[in-house]
Amino acid sequence: MTTQGDAIPVGSLVPLTGPSAADGAEFRNGVILASEEINRRGGILGRPLKPVFIDTCRQSAEEVVAGANRLIDEHKVHAIINGYNIGPQNSEYEPIADAGIIYIHNNTLLQHHDTIRSNPERYFGCFMADPADYWYGQGFIKFISWLRDSAQWKPENNRIAIISGSKPYSIVIANAMASAARQFGWEVAFGPKIITTPTTSWRPVLAEARQTNPAVLANTHFYSGDLAQFQLQFMEDPFNSIVYLQYGAMHQSFVDQAGEKAKGIIVSTVIGLLRDEMGQAFAKRYVERFGPGSTPQVGCQSYSSVHHYAVAASLAGGTAGPGEFEQNRELARYLKESVYRSVAGIIRYHPEWQSAIPYPDYVRDPSLGMPHLFYQIQDHEKEQALIAPEPYNTERFALPPWIR
Repeated sequence: MTTQGDAIPVGSLVPLTGPSAADGAEFRNGVILASEEINRRGGILGRPLKPVFIDTCRQSAEEVVAGANRLIDEHKVHAIINGYNIGPQNSEYEPIADAGIIYIHNNTLLQHHDTIRSNPERYFGCFMADPADYWYGQGFIKFISWLRDSAQWKPENNRIAIISGSKPYSIVIANAMASAARQFGWEVAFGPKIITTPTTSWRPVLAEARQTNPAVLANTHFYSGDLAQFQLQFMEDPFNSIVYLQYGAMHQSFVDQAGEKAKGIIVSTVIGLLRDEMGQAFAKRYVERFGPGSTPQVGCQSYSSVHHYAVAASLAGGTAGPGEFEQNRELARYLKESVYRSVAGIIRYHPEWQSAIPYPDYVRDPSLGMPHLFYQIQDHEKEQALIAPEPYNTERFALPPWIR
């Protein structure tokens, strides 16, 4: 089908350079692929999407806010859709709210809830397409408890060591782990220990954690290169712990650096690609479009948001640019009211938070929440094994090779 009418400019704030460039490239890919697919089907009510990208580099408040202003003032975008930018702490919401356009992101910040609830009329158009960072911490404790209680793993003791990066995202997750631990029969024996990040020097904190003889070692920092160094240094003198590394260890760049020594680690994401028919078909299209070194598990985030936006915009009767508050409020209403089954699972926005509701951390019905996915690297030359939650898991947990 051909598209007719003026193109709809859709902005995207992506870290194409800097420490999160690996993810930024995938976020860009996801927007491109979704736009191409939507345009081949006729666009949004006959109007094609035209992506516009701004590099947010180190993702500081200054860089992200400046990028949002450029997209609004110069490109007159109707929406801004991207993955995460860790650093601005919602400061980009202000020019976006002033313009009255739609903003969909994956910043994974509990602060998003607070901002939306502080003034829902002002921030009507700001949506977080995944659950907040808080759910990582609580969900991890539920996960290791499930491994224990289902006899997939028999821990030597109930001690946990928690290491956190210095970004608020990492600290929120670490604190959520610590606060939920006792409820499920765990003792936080070390930490949360906050390490100034980015860093590649982990030996001192590993030595401290080793002294507590934990059954679980968790690092909530999220830069893939830093985490690869953490795992390599852990393997210099490993101890009998399950090792959990935050989100960044999902990325192919982590495996490229850690190699065979990555085998056994656990990583999770509150938004990730499912291994079902839809997810596999998407991964095939994605790799065919962007090459074998691309990571559809990351690109699926922005891809899903663009498709959900297109559905809501079609139901609302079209998109609208800066200053067109009435139409964008109508579009936002459809985003909140529609339950969208994406390649990452269900996107269902909480009516007060305007962020995706997690399964099984918040709701027990998988048709009403986005699955918090847990992976294990069981073969560094193959895709990661999806080991939780049920019914999405396709493999079972395997004891890491360093545990004796």
